[in-house]
Amino acid sequence: MKSQASTLLAEVRTFRQNHPDVRYVDLIALDIPGHFYGKRYPIEMLEKVAAGSPLKLPQNAVLLGVQGGLFKIGDYCFHDGDPDANRRLVPGTLKPVSWESQALGQMLITSDGTEAPIEFEPREVLAKVLERLHHKGIHPVVAFELEFYLFDKKLDNGLPQFARDPLSDDTDDQPNLHIERLSRFSEVLDDMAQTAKDQGIDITVITAELGPGQFEINFGHLDDGLRAADWAALFCRSTRGVALKHGYRASFMAKPYLQFPGSGMHVHVSLYDGAGNNVLAAHQQQPLRHAVAGCLELLPHCMPIFSPNHNAFRRLGGTVNAATRACWGFEDRDACVRIPDSDPRNLRIEHRLASADANPYLVLAAILVGLEHGLEAGREPIAPLNEDRNSGTDFPAEMLDAVRAMQHQPVLRDKLGAEFVDVYCENKRQDHLAFQQEIHAREYRWFL
Repeated sequence: MKSQASTLLAEVRTFRQNHPDVRYVDLIALDIPGHFYGKRYPIEMLEKVAAGSPLKLPQNAVLLGVQGGLFKIGDYCFHDGDPDANRRLVPGTLKPVSWESQALGQMLITSDGTEAPIEFEPREVLAKVLERLHHKGIHPVVAFELEFYLFDKKLDNGLPQFARDPLSDDTDDQPNLHIERLSRFSEVLDDMAQTAKDQGIDITVITAELGPGQFEINFGHLDDGLRAADWAALFCRSTRGVALKHGYRASFMAKPYLQFPGSGMHVHVSLYDGAGNNVLAAHQQQPLRHAVAGCLELLPHCMPIFSPNHNAFRRLGGTVNAATRACWGFEDRDACVRIPDSDPRNLRIEHRLASADANPYLVLAAILVGLEHGLEAGREPIAPLNEDRNSGTDFPAEMLDAVRAMQHQPVLRDKLGAEFVDVYCENKRQDHLAFQQEIHAREYRWFL
């Protein structure tokens, strides 16, 4: 503990020397829906926290709904006195915030690694899964890919408008994959990439995607799953901020346009043993087949994680590359679980089902649990799409059905934690019911 405090204190003091104009630092963590919550600390107080002073925030901040409200979940929120819970600073995450009008810093905080971690905190859920895998001698290497849309900064009666091409001032309303779109929007995209790098995120490939104003960002592969999920979460925050600075809105909404492709979160995962051998490639790739079978078996029960809101379910079975059933295939982008072409050293799965607005900690935790379950069960998967285009098993296509499928699944309750599963499912159920408590204009058009 003394060594960690010394490291954190050195990090804060170095930051202060390099950024003397920064007076406040946002201490932030991701809640269940995937939004950041936290507190803005004077930099002087941050030094005290780094040196060992307590850092406490309400435990129930993790339970916030999509709109920020609290739901009654068991005894939480309204019958527990709203207690504080300890958090700790995440080393290496103190970085400058360049997209705000004033000089600020930000730093991740978490309950994992404290004396009493919050069982349903997303980062803690992933931390427990990774720790269990490490004890089994399995070491994941992970890379995220995120798709997002750029919109005009101004909404039209609450609806998004196409981003304006900065060269022609015309709306970018044509779906395409042209490289020229990267050039036309290079100013904002370059700023997004540089800002992410300033946050310590390894940005690699940038792609103009098929939807109008749609892009994809790839991150480097990491042998630290927590850090990989940190990168995905932090990138969403900085990208929204940079877009606003340039007169746009950046959105990771799963399906902003019905007629155009949705935005996904693709996760590449390979598994290695303590000697650095690829576990999936052993014995003529038999472990790969077992891992795929585990992923597909649990996938229908993880839909509230992969599609965390009403809109995310709209993305499934969409325009392109969005599966309608739990399926897999070699070099097949229609599959939920794709096996990219690679040498044995880099053999991996690409999990393509999650929406871009899903919680990256929970998405990775669910994928890893699927792989772990498959390796333990040792079952053969269904036929890949390369052999049978109709291969696949059904998964829930609506939130309440998905919650019912998740809540009582024994493997998930065991490996993700029963308390987390119960809390998460009730949070999703309450969010969905709250969303339904509004009469939309279409209902009046149809039924008035």
